[in-house]
Amino acid sequence: QVQLVESGGDWVRPGGSLRLSCTASQTIYSGYAMGWYRQAPGKERGLVATLRAGRDPTYAASVRGRFTISRDNAKNAVYLEMNSLKPEDTAVYYCYVKADSMEFWGQGTRVTVSS
Repeated sequence: QVQLVESGGDWVRPGGSLRLSCTASQTIYSGYAMGWYRQAPGKERGLVATLRAGRDPTYAASVRGRFTISRDNAKNAVYLEMNSLKPEDTAVYYCYVKADSMEFWGQGTRVTVSS
């Protein structure tokens, strides 16, 4: 079973930036999707961004142009650079891996955007 560990969540003022990291406990094939979801109180968990070999990254419309997803396959890691953060970005962010019919989730890292 794949274990995922996230880091980088913090409090930040609107307009600020954060970089989230996620490292998997074992090799993740580049053809498998890795990415990020988020969930805020009172809202459904939703896609933030995903990336896999052979395809362009996918982004939620609400973060497109502000967030950038990247991977380091040698490190079995995925990153999320978040810029121009808004209060509505406040949520727990979860690392995600999709492998065949299986999916794996990290424990979550909290991002709070407020003045």
